[in-house]
Amino acid sequence: MPENSSCSSASTCSRESCEGCPSKAKGGSGIAKEPMNKASNVKKVIGVVSGKGGVGKSFVTSSLACAMNKAGYKVGIMDADITGPSIPKMFGVHGQVYGTEDGMVPMAAENGIKIMSVNLLLDNEEDPVIWRGPVIAGVVKQFWNETVWGDIDYLFVDMPPGTGDVPLTVFQSLPVDGIVVVTSPQELVQMIVKKAYNMADMMHIPVLGVVENFSYLECPDCGKKINVFGQSHVDEAAQELGIPVFGKLPVDPAYAEKADEGKFFEIDNPYLAAGVETLKNL
Repeated sequence: MPENSSCSSASTCSRESCEGCPSKAKGGSGIAKEPMNKASNVKKVIGVVSGKGGVGKSFVTSSLACAMNKAGYKVGIMDADITGPSIPKMFGVHGQVYGTEDGMVPMAAENGIKIMSVNLLLDNEEDPVIWRGPVIAGVVKQFWNETVWGDIDYLFVDMPPGTGDVPLTVFQSLPVDGIVVVTSPQELVQMIVKKAYNMADMMHIPVLGVVENFSYLECPDCGKKINVFGQSHVDEAAQELGIPVFGKLPVDPAYAEKADEGKFFEIDNPYLAAGVETLKNL
């Protein structure tokens, strides 16, 4: 008898092959969500994803987190990009977290945003993380159920690119309220957005909106917008899928400087105003 009779491949399913199958989680049955840490009260979980790497996903995650923080909400960032963590450095957070009987205590940036990342567990933050998928998935779960987040209005989960182990683990294990898809202005944007959208749809996770990063460069002399990476196609992709565009972000060296200095919390990113309003109304 197949493990999951609702699966389109039920005739060939076995218990082993069903593990991790999106069909198993349909309708809220099958794989149970991981319990929240007993010392945590997280109200909303927002995933930030991309169909490919190098589109500035961590930048968008941090920008949204800072915007919600400035709006008066209690915010946390779970850095689920286990093998390529960047969130702590962007916020100037270094050292190691400590544990209590309730779990690991995340470190806080200067503006109060709580951060949990594998870089805050390593003896040396420059050491590579060479772990296989199951180990990485386990760490992501620990960042949820063994971390003392306390009272959090919005927990942003910065995920690695693609549709692999970590996004699957987050979608199946955490009570995700919705995702934000990050992309760039290139011809293949529609394929990239659709991959992320289709995965979320299979897992019954709402897609809240899409952000186009590296949308244009504004000339410092005349103010003209220069499409460095080509014409934008995000509106077409968003319209086809029926999701809103959260914003089109320019290439701004000032943002990169703040990230390199570990002072990302000082930035003001008005280009995500539409996305911030959507998050407030969840």
